[in-house]
Amino acid sequence: MRIDIEATYIRYGPMVLRRCRKLLNNEAHAVEAMQDTFVRLLEHQGRLEDKGLSSLLFRIATNVCLNRLRTQRRKPETREEALLLQVAAVDETEKRTWSQRLLERIFSQVPDSTRLIAVLHLVDGMTHQEVATEVGLSVSGVRKRLRGLRTIANELVVQEGTS
Repeated sequence: MRIDIEATYIRYGPMVLRRCRKLLNNEAHAVEAMQDTFVRLLEHQGRLEDKGLSSLLFRIATNVCLNRLRTQRRKPETREEALLLQVAAVDETEKRTWSQRLLERIFSQVPDSTRLIAVLHLVDGMTHQEVATEVGLSVSGVRKRLRGLRTIANELVVQEGTS
């Protein structure tokens, strides 16, 4: 018997999200982890029964979150991403002008679609999966584009510091 994923998501989604929030302490990461949990369920639904789903989802969510935490420890959030977020939040005129020039230099080196990806993820707070669906790329493609932006931002900041 196949599991009705939509009904399962509606019934257990809030529980899974609470678990992810508890473990990750970050709303965006928790939402992504919840989605990953249901993707894993979807991948294996042919081998699963409709019994004990809450326990299974709880365990999957815990494992997804623990894996994310391990990854974060190995590869903490980069200062480049923090820089991009900081640039987006600048208020003072001089800093805003500097930020605009920096963003122009960053985005002049990438396709327009990468700019859209950055705005959707960093400004609008969409998950990697949501962005991937919106722009028609894979999640790994979205991550690769964002990594490229971070690299470019870091290189430009280093250049600015040595100029």
